Amino acid sequence: MTDVKPRVPVKPGYYTVPDDPAATPEVICSRCTDCGEYFFPKRLVCAKCLSRRTEETRVPARGTLYSFTFVHIPLFGSTKIEYAEGYGVGQIDLPEGPRIQLPLVGKREEFRVGQKVRGELSVMREHEDKDVVILRFRAVEA
Repeated sequence: MTDVKPRVPVKPGYYTVPDDPAATPEVICSRCTDCGEYFFPKRLVCAKCLSRRTEETRVPARGTLYSFTFVHIPLFGSTKIEYAEGYGVGQIDLPEGPRIQLPLVGKREEFRVGQKVRGELSVMREHEDKDVVILRFRAVEA
């Protein structure tokens, strides 16, 4: 049996780290209880109606790829070889409304604007016997 290391986010408060590695993580947003608008990252005041009545909410990490690019340098802070030749970054429209910008999983030719993507956690590095994970998005088969 392999030892499973505890997984921790690279920065808490932006996405969940489910106990089940196969589960889709959730994006941590805020939602205005007055007008219903969602925001990422979380905010205390609604940018649409200026209400201070916002609440933390979680939405599944899935959406539509709005735009993307590939960076041809290693991912900052990573010790994993897969990032050595660069990585993709995409803007993803969540169905609830926010547009988020996060790394992509895969090669450039696997992505196209308008396709469905799904979030997953990837180990970026190890720290104090824990796996530090980042949220990345992968193209969903049509």
